[in-house]
Amino acid sequence: MRQNTTFLPTTPEELGGERPDVILVCGDTYLDSPYNGTALLGRLLESAGYKTAIIAQPDINNEEIARLGEPKLFWGVSGGCVDSMVANYTASKKPRKSDDFTPGGENTRRPDRAVITYTNLIRRNFKNTAPIVAGGIEASLRRVTHYDFWSDTLRKSVLFDSKADYLIYGMGEKTILELAKALKDGKDTSTIRGLCYISKDIPAGFLELPSHEDCLKDKKKFIQMFHTFYKNNDPITAKGLAQKQDTRYLIQNPPSDTPDRVELNSYYELPYTYKVHPFYAKDGQVKAIDTVRNSVTTHRGCYGECSFCAIAVHQGTTISERTEHSVVKEVERYASMENFNGIINDVGGPTANMYGMECKKKKQHGRCPEKRCLFPAKCDQMPADHRKVSSLLAAVRNIRGVRRVFIASGIRYDMIMDDTKFGGQYLENLVKYHVSGQLKIAPEHTEDRVLNLMGKPSSGVLKKFVEAFNKENKKQNKRQYLTYYLIAAHPGCSLGDMEKLKNFTSKELKINPEQVQIFTPLPSTYSALMYYTETDPFTGEHIYVEKETSKKIRQKAMVTSKEFHKPAPKKKTGSQKPKPQSSKKCATGKCALVRKKKK
Repeated sequence: MRQNTTFLPTTPEELGGERPDVILVCGDTYLDSPYNGTALLGRLLESAGYKTAIIAQPDINNEEIARLGEPKLFWGVSGGCVDSMVANYTASKKPRKSDDFTPGGENTRRPDRAVITYTNLIRRNFKNTAPIVAGGIEASLRRVTHYDFWSDTLRKSVLFDSKADYLIYGMGEKTILELAKALKDGKDTSTIRGLCYISKDIPAGFLELPSHEDCLKDKKKFIQMFHTFYKNNDPITAKGLAQKQDTRYLIQNPPSDTPDRVELNSYYELPYTYKVHPFYAKDGQVKAIDTVRNSVTTHRGCYGECSFCAIAVHQGTTISERTEHSVVKEVERYASMENFNGIINDVGGPTANMYGMECKKKKQHGRCPEKRCLFPAKCDQMPADHRKVSSLLAAVRNIRGVRRVFIASGIRYDMIMDDTKFGGQYLENLVKYHVSGQLKIAPEHTEDRVLNLMGKPSSGVLKKFVEAFNKENKKQNKRQYLTYYLIAAHPGCSLGDMEKLKNFTSKELKINPEQVQIFTPLPSTYSALMYYTETDPFTGEHIYVEKETSKKIRQKAMVTSKEFHKPAPKKKTGSQKPKPQSSKKCATGKCALVRKKKK
């Protein structure tokens, strides 16, 4: 099988004088891979017959945005694979110097609040232009009133702040195709699922959220608003939402339907080149390509619903999976390419071992409004069965030309321990075939009080898994290790909790953790809600929230810095002899000068 070498156009020469139907503007470079949402949507529009072009990381100080002219149907604007504020700043609000999605790796191409900036840039260059559609994770997580960590304020919907015409939330494939057809045919767009727009009136049957003004005045109203918003993210059960912002309403239509297997297969089987477009590649190496090279997405969605994670709001809590045949087909495409090294770097999704495991009741009737699938314990309706994911991995391992298959996207170890019938076999194969020296897991913390706020399993489950993993490695005579991702300064976490975490990891896990990150409140997550309101949104109780940057850094240092764990110096007693002066000369000469003055 020969690799496709044709990219979506990004230069006038590639368009050949044609006017595109759609121009997609993105905060990342144009990496032609299904891991890049802009590339995926561009390929999908192309497959539906729309002439689609991409302008990646346009310079906001000149007229680069105008190089392809104006689209016939609409502009699509995305901040990139990551919210631009997360991409540009650390958890301590310091500018990031590097950027994996920019040629050359220097973080100089993506503006702050990219969706707003790019939309304004388009309007500055094109008056009364074609509709502008905001999309991607930045727009998706900022579609209603949300807490913005970087300004420490509640901000309005990015649809209002950017003055775009529409906002597509979620993954967006079905919505963008329906919108393109409606605009082409001159039809009404107001009922398209997965779409937000601005209106003077509330459609019949829509739920009205507390207004932006009410949320600003009263944190309890903001909590109430967020609960209603969060519960209406399931395509089967969700109602349409309306929220007053200034004198008009943000209208959020119900979510787009979860794609079935055939639809999801089709998205990932489009003719990607898996390369950076030459127009951008000439400016330097793009590090992100090393992360996604020879990697396969098997499914999307996550029912883990960790409080700090945005996946539930953006991808949904229902697993949408590809068929085994489709995954194998993509790996065979990799294997047929020149310079393929025989290694598949990742086979997975948000959580690798959720493939093939979903609640039948949820698929038919939607997400339970007052219950989570895995927290505080796995629901009885959720099957614990690793047979499908084990079969998938075996099929990939047996493809001609494939030497090793790794899992890099992370697993839920509690699901392995819950699966008393097939979890042991999955763990055995995991250790035998799919660990590249280290396996990533994300306990995030070890203190149950903090874990409860995070929506994570208890430290007891972690200990059992670590024991089982080590036992399996010993059985197979392998020296493989676990890498633990941990969070400091999450709402409810004190310096004392981090000290207990350090003691737990030292005594129980026999490690000195290095992968510790300071908590960042992502828009439209429960943890961000806790951070802003200093309240447990489920009990109404006040919780401790560390907001001083220096003290957040201190929480992290409690675990990672050796300074916190040096033995205390011995106290001097009167019987001790004075320490003799060193015979070594001081580098500055100041010590000798002081001694001379004393004499």
